[in-house]
Amino acid sequence: MSTTPTGEPRRANVSGLGLIGGSIGKGLRARGWQVGGHDLDPVRLARAREIGAIDRVGLDPDAEVTFVAAPVLALPEAIGHALASTNGLVSDVGSVKGSVTSVVDDDRFIGGHPMAGSELDGIDGADADMFAGAVWVLTPTARTPDTAFGALTAIVRSLGAEVVALSPERHDALVAIVSHVPHLTAATLMALADARAEEHGALLRLAAGGFRDMTRIASGHPAIWPDICTTNRDAILVGLDGLIAGLSGVRDIVARADRESLLQLLTRARVARANLPTSAARPSELAEVRIPIPDRPGAAAEVFTLAAELGVNVFDFEVAHSAEGTKGVLIAVIAVGHGELFRGGLIARGFRPSVMRLELE
Repeated sequence: MSTTPTGEPRRANVSGLGLIGGSIGKGLRARGWQVGGHDLDPVRLARAREIGAIDRVGLDPDAEVTFVAAPVLALPEAIGHALASTNGLVSDVGSVKGSVTSVVDDDRFIGGHPMAGSELDGIDGADADMFAGAVWVLTPTARTPDTAFGALTAIVRSLGAEVVALSPERHDALVAIVSHVPHLTAATLMALADARAEEHGALLRLAAGGFRDMTRIASGHPAIWPDICTTNRDAILVGLDGLIAGLSGVRDIVARADRESLLQLLTRARVARANLPTSAARPSELAEVRIPIPDRPGAAAEVFTLAAELGVNVFDFEVAHSAEGTKGVLIAVIAVGHGELFRGGLIARGFRPSVMRLELE
């Protein structure tokens, strides 16, 4: 159970009680937090309390953290309201970050994006375990205090998520490829099959296996996508152009009956799919990286951002401050195989890390 040093339950807020906001509230409450809730819809607010997503109605001004779960275009105003109404950290859960961080200028705000969801809609689909094993992106800036970043990271990790730190711009470019373009592709493929089904009634009855897997995300709530495509338009267009070019290339290969090129393409795709990173590692395969850092804003975020750029998974971390308070040490736990890569990247950035394999008892 999460408690303060005095033994009191820790306190948080959730503003916006749909599927994601409700799941955050449920997840925190399952871990002993007291959660205040805010939503513009009084019916949804009452339902959130009824199903146990929140303890109380209204934002607790002294909560440690407030998570804002609002539509992308509404986020700046909702985040501003949370900052004005509370004294703690504020984060959001929007899938586009550049449009938010460019207009919200407050050290207490750290952008976030939990990459999790469900085919279910709304507060009734809320699940306390939704974020277990999911990636949760945080987008700190150079001015983000290490203590704030560390505190938010610990809270997110307590919900079972893996934290990845990226710049807002890098986040938007990558998410366009792994989330936004795939959703639009699935919707387009589903629409194509549906159109053909009008001509051939048996087609959708044959749709199983790979087709269902590939189009599953098309069942997501459509109302959020116009805002996403507006706010992340440039990155999505780049991704769509790349996909269209790739499909054109595949079409040419098929048209030429070029068996060798097709086999190379499919083999490369299969290998790449098999090499997608996993979130777990055995204790015997972990190393501890100790990184002396100046006690200044942005240092911990810089280390995490470098890890993401290098593809290094940080399984755990803490920031330990010296007694004098002028220096600190960031202690990160990573896979042994990434030790030298991460060490080299840190040295190139001016850090002086040491890497040591974890000793097992």
